[in-house]
Amino acid sequence: MTLPKPEMNRIRTLLKKTCVSVTILVIPHDHVRTLNVKMPAALLALSLLLAVIGGGYVVRLAVSGLWYRAEHNAMAAKVRFYSDQFYQWSSMVTSLRTVEKDFRSLFSLGSKEAVLEHADTSFKGSLEIPELIEELQETLESVDEIKNYLRIQKDVFVATPRGYPVAGRITSPYGKREDPLTGGNAFHSGVDISSKPGTPIKATADGVVSYSGWTETSGYVVVMEHGFGFSTIFAHNKKNAVRVGQQVPKGGIIGYVGSTGRATGPHLHYEIWKDGKNVNPHPYLAVKM
Repeated sequence: MTLPKPEMNRIRTLLKKTCVSVTILVIPHDHVRTLNVKMPAALLALSLLLAVIGGGYVVRLAVSGLWYRAEHNAMAAKVRFYSDQFYQWSSMVTSLRTVEKDFRSLFSLGSKEAVLEHADTSFKGSLEIPELIEELQETLESVDEIKNYLRIQKDVFVATPRGYPVAGRITSPYGKREDPLTGGNAFHSGVDISSKPGTPIKATADGVVSYSGWTETSGYVVVMEHGFGFSTIFAHNKKNAVRVGQQVPKGGIIGYVGSTGRATGPHLHYEIWKDGKNVNPHPYLAVKM
């Protein structure tokens, strides 16, 4: 197909214009030789177009890089935040599991005495992490309150005299009685436990010796302080085995059965005091050591 002559003329004119050479004159400073660069106008136009496109692409990459960096920093901050939250959550869950295990073991013992004796009192709802941590923290605080209560109760339990201080039988109970030496009415402030001479006398609770010595009527005597208002007295001993200020654990030997002082035979006179008042030892004797 042959194009009409006018169309051919237009194409020839366009080609001539695009092939026209353009001179780019570069004039440097400091008297350096001038640089002339000749190139077709079409090539110059193409070069400018590519430069514009390339520059826009570079700017776009720079903007995208800054945006991705900001996004990365924000995401990294979120990751650090939730990592910290999950670490705290994990620590509290571990603590709760430990406490649950301790309580299950503790309350399986079957009696109040066993629970208090073995209680370890050392201190040592929502899908939203902050709210969940707050709930767990409140739970742990409640657990701490329970443990604090158990600690106090255990301290009271440990300070309470329990069981017989010496092997033997009661020959004279607490309360009003006939005085064995005078035959008159008298108040017996403790219990007399008959036992063989030299039988070890044991502390009925952890405590500190506040007196260890001789009295004319009670012979060799040991007095112990246990805390929470409890004191115990052991009299008519053959000899004492402790000194003032000595700490003695429950079951520790504090002396030996004798008949010193005003006594009709070998026995231990045993008293319990609570808050400065003499109390009946019988309920405390019934509790096992």
